Amino acid sequence: MDLDALLLSRLQFAFTIAFHILFPAFTIGLAAFLAVLEGLWLWTKREAFKTLYLFWVKIFALSFGMGVVSGVVLSYQFGTNWSEFIRLTGGVIGPLLAYEVLTAFFLEASFLGVMLFGWKKVGPKLHFASTVLVAVGTTISAFWILSANSWMQTPQGFKIMADGTFEAVDYMAVIFNPSLPSRLAHMLLAAFITTGLVVGAASAYRLLKERAAGVKTEGWTESRISLVMAVGLLAVLAPLQLVVGHASGEVTHKYQPSKTAAIEGYWETRADQPLHLFGIPDREAQKNHFEVSIPGVGNLIQGVPKDEVIKGLDSWAREDQPPPFIPFFGFRIMVGLGILMIGLGLWGAVLIWRKRIFDSPWFLRFAVAMGPSGFIAVLAGWMVTEVGRQPWVVYGVLRTRDAVSPVIASQVATSLIAYIVVYSIVFTAGAIFILRLMAEGPIAAKAEPPPRGQRPPGTPMAQAPEDTSPDDDTPDDTGPGGLRGAVS
Repeated sequence: MDLDALLLSRLQFAFTIAFHILFPAFTIGLAAFLAVLEGLWLWTKREAFKTLYLFWVKIFALSFGMGVVSGVVLSYQFGTNWSEFIRLTGGVIGPLLAYEVLTAFFLEASFLGVMLFGWKKVGPKLHFASTVLVAVGTTISAFWILSANSWMQTPQGFKIMADGTFEAVDYMAVIFNPSLPSRLAHMLLAAFITTGLVVGAASAYRLLKERAAGVKTEGWTESRISLVMAVGLLAVLAPLQLVVGHASGEVTHKYQPSKTAAIEGYWETRADQPLHLFGIPDREAQKNHFEVSIPGVGNLIQGVPKDEVIKGLDSWAREDQPPPFIPFFGFRIMVGLGILMIGLGLWGAVLIWRKRIFDSPWFLRFAVAMGPSGFIAVLAGWMVTEVGRQPWVVYGVLRTRDAVSPVIASQVATSLIAYIVVYSIVFTAGAIFILRLMAEGPIAAKAEPPPRGQRPPGTPMAQAPEDTSPDDDTPDDTGPGGLRGAVS
């Protein structure tokens, strides 16, 4: 393997985006979860929903901030490592990234501060509206980023000028390219499921800890409520994700057949393709080793007639073939974890129906073990998508080697090592802090202060604290005290 500037630039971008995608995959779903919690609190006035909101909003602020920092690094790399890509495709990609800033960035920047620090400064309805708008902003951000990336997968609505630059001729076709609908739905569902798995794992951990300590919990505590909410989400969305993922695969089969061949391990162009459950793709030998296959099922999985010919990797010259190892195994990791998520949701739903979900230590342990599975599945899915597109940065139009900046390998290697060191320190510390917060669990909200003019029992008159709390129903200072919200 030749560690030239191209490969090192790809490794550097893969490293930084792998760190970055973990945070949006969590905060998109968590923002929606916070909006639901605050809405339920305003509707029911149950203190448990408020306590859960105040607990998870701290984790949201930290995750959101780390996502912003890691996202800024990616935009700089377009100029430092991929300047030719921006020079050639900037007329198409540039406006999409600008729209993300003008819509999602400004929306989140306007209302995130109110969401995090406006508990005593705005009314409950305005605060709830701010939480909802932040959740909407994260979704809009996902829309524009997925639109840009999907155009790179299934490019339409453009023409190539005489100087090699790309010019958009139909921006509606650029934005709503063929792979956007299924990929956007797939990513949003992945974010919601990832959040549900984390919330469920944190809640199950707290309940297991109580069982180990011999604490007998009565009623619907915060951990019990959040566990049931997480299980309900997984029971509905995990099976739906399987359907959406299949639809996305059909789009890939139609528009990116070489990626489909790499994912499925198809080397031979033929009808009635098998389904390869396992194998070790060998690009040099142009075959799979140790295959475990089901004959005649491949066409059914791709949603095409049994007699239709499906292209194998032998339909492309070797230099045009994507490296199959990562797409092949990444896809199977993603699907395998998806099946486990469906099992977790359905098992939990049955236990809820039987009113035994809090009395099943095996289910609670399974929920804790599945906590990080959403992040792993997201990483695996993005590896399948990006590696399976190679050797193209814009599929079928612009090769990756023609998009890299004119830099030398030593420069890229130095920056890559610096990124690895800094990210390992900063983001590991942030992740450990978040895990510690989750382990503590939601703490009961502070007791309401005494009515204005009264003092707590036993407090001398001269030492009676002055009550400065507002006379409304807004939450008190048990919010994300001291955490500064970042914007994206």
